[in-house]
Amino acid sequence: MRPAVLFILVTVMIDAMGIGLIIPVMPDLIQEVRAGDLAEAALWGGLLSTVFAVMQFLFGPVLGGLSDRFGRRPVLLVSLVIMALDYLVMAVAGSIWLLLVGRVVGGITAATQSTANAYMADISGPEDRAANFGLVGAAFGVGFVLGPLIGGLLAGYGTRAPFYAASFLALLNFGFGLFVLKETVTDKIRRPFRWSRANPLGSLKQLRRLPGIGPMLMVFFIYQVAFMVYPAVWSFFGKERFGWDPQTIGLSLALFGIMLAIVQGGLIRPVLRILGERGTVVYGHVFDILAFLALAFVTNGTLALILTPLAALAAVITPALQGIMSKAVGADAQGELQGALTSLSALAMIFSPMIMTATFATFTADDAPVYLPGAPFLFSAGLIVLGLAVFVMRSKAAAGPD
Repeated sequence: MRPAVLFILVTVMIDAMGIGLIIPVMPDLIQEVRAGDLAEAALWGGLLSTVFAVMQFLFGPVLGGLSDRFGRRPVLLVSLVIMALDYLVMAVAGSIWLLLVGRVVGGITAATQSTANAYMADISGPEDRAANFGLVGAAFGVGFVLGPLIGGLLAGYGTRAPFYAASFLALLNFGFGLFVLKETVTDKIRRPFRWSRANPLGSLKQLRRLPGIGPMLMVFFIYQVAFMVYPAVWSFFGKERFGWDPQTIGLSLALFGIMLAIVQGGLIRPVLRILGERGTVVYGHVFDILAFLALAFVTNGTLALILTPLAALAAVITPALQGIMSKAVGADAQGELQGALTSLSALAMIFSPMIMTATFATFTADDAPVYLPGAPFLFSAGLIVLGLAVFVMRSKAAAGPD
């Protein structure tokens, strides 16, 4: 593997680790800086996630467009430095408002996933892009393995220790990138930066003009809203339903991340070869429906730990969808496409944490109509059914009459 590709994968891994590192301590951290019960902490956790996502939504196309104009290298390296400083601020934050500011900056720096995917598109042929996007997804999965594990272990040293660790890792990767990352944007594919396209609405409007892209963007968005149930409520769900401590929450997320890495880094290739990109999307949706239904009603902690890695078998959806859409755009617009997808993911993160944490709070409060901590997973199952319906209808329309 080329060192530059390794840097890209490590960058994505650190993005995922930065999220996973703080998930195990988030309930205790919020209760530490703002007194209240677990249900109230969940609502604040949803707000922090939403603010983070709003920044990703706004800046995903901006960074993607900047990388199409100035190159992938400067965008990625500058963002890593700012990310490291941001985690240091969060490490010393003594109020919920400073944590909020930290999430604003963090959301901007995390929008570089679009640039990382654009780099992978730059170095890949059309037939290899879905599989290479799977490598990026696998790196995210590895980060999800290491992040919660390290975060859970560091929780023993206090709720702030994971933030220091995340800052150190970002700086370390910045140093690595300085030496190994070569620019892939040449004058042949470089294009001017335009604000009319480097914003979420302008970027999506431009992409929707391409045949078949609109429905695929909708399917991608619906799936992201459903998938975000994991970072949005998992720590609260585990603590409420099973009485899990931060270490066990970290272990459960690590199990999920291990399988995510295996699926997107290895299994995605034979699955794509056997089922094709469209068949892979259908398989992923069906499996996700079953997984979410199981998690919605599970009451045994051991069984939940078994179900957690199995749920990751549906993770083939994202790289398969990315592969379908990447083939529909030109080489000079890969950054724009990935920026738009980052914005859609961020838009999902805007809505999903609010919806999922509010659903969790509603069904776990003292006056809950029905006690069901797994209610957010039931809602996600419904969304996946909707996404599958849109995808199947789009595929039939594309096939045309017999």
